[in-house]
Amino acid sequence: MPVTVKDIAREAGVSHSTVSRALHSSSLIANETIERIQQIANEMGYSPSAAARALKTNRSQVLGVVLSSVDDPFFSEILQGIEGGVQGSGYSLFIAAAHRDTGREYKTVQAMVEHRVDGIIICSTSFSEKQSGQLLQYGVPMVVINNQAAEDFRFSIYHDDVDGSRQITRHLIELGHRKIAYLGNSLSGRTTLDRLTGFRLEMESNGLAIPAEYIHEVSGGNPENGIEASKYFLALPQRPTAIVCYNDMLAIGVLKGLQQLGVRVPEEISVTGFDNIIFSAYTNPPLTTFDQPKRFIGMEAARLLLGLLKHESDDGEKVKMLKGELLVRASTASSISR
Repeated sequence: MPVTVKDIAREAGVSHSTVSRALHSSSLIANETIERIQQIANEMGYSPSAAARALKTNRSQVLGVVLSSVDDPFFSEILQGIEGGVQGSGYSLFIAAAHRDTGREYKTVQAMVEHRVDGIIICSTSFSEKQSGQLLQYGVPMVVINNQAAEDFRFSIYHDDVDGSRQITRHLIELGHRKIAYLGNSLSGRTTLDRLTGFRLEMESNGLAIPAEYIHEVSGGNPENGIEASKYFLALPQRPTAIVCYNDMLAIGVLKGLQQLGVRVPEEISVTGFDNIIFSAYTNPPLTTFDQPKRFIGMEAARLLLGLLKHESDDGEKVKMLKGELLVRASTASSISR
């Protein structure tokens, strides 16, 4: 049986109210009494009731986290950053994955509201204004990660995907590539559009044309989608010499698909990813990618949400854009005229 305030009062020989005040370090109780009662509570293994605390403070001390997926290493690292950001704050996490299903997303948000979470961090690329309005209707503070642009959500932490995609494309152009294709994820909304925009801007600034068939989108960001996309690119009348992939998971699939079809990377086609998930350094060949500061993004989102709950938002940053860095590995090489 858990230790109660009554048990501590009996052991200390004081009233229930005295124990309650001492456990909250009330100024109405002498310091010596506070120290003695708190020591007794610790020795007895007392743990305060979260339910009772919630009733008293009108706070559940729980934060909701909505992810697109739990099996994607990108979101796993984001989550590690969020966990690090709330550590020591007294908050626990209620984590759910929406799997890019808007109906499921709505039910997930509803469940979090019903469980009276104090705030929610959204890391789901399909999260819509409808779900946002659902939260605002209930007065639940919300921070969005890498979803939409700052103008769409009041409190957000996001990565400069346009700049990242430009750097990747520039790297390929500097290697001599001119026939460069882009593989996007049609389910990722603003994120894939930003990465495509960066690709287009860099190609245009270097005077390079982009054939319409070189822009290809698939319905997902998993390796299976990348394998299928590799077949599409190889079937084109003029194969690209390099493929810029929306994320590392797609790029891993493209590497596998090209290997299955007997195409050498990077000798025949260079391949790039985005995100720098843990597996990208261990592919064959190791993947050139763009490293997002994933854990830091998660930590910053947690910091912003905790600030909102302390009503510090007016003094702190409401929107923060972070930048990553290009990681050149063995999946890209100089292009020989082909």
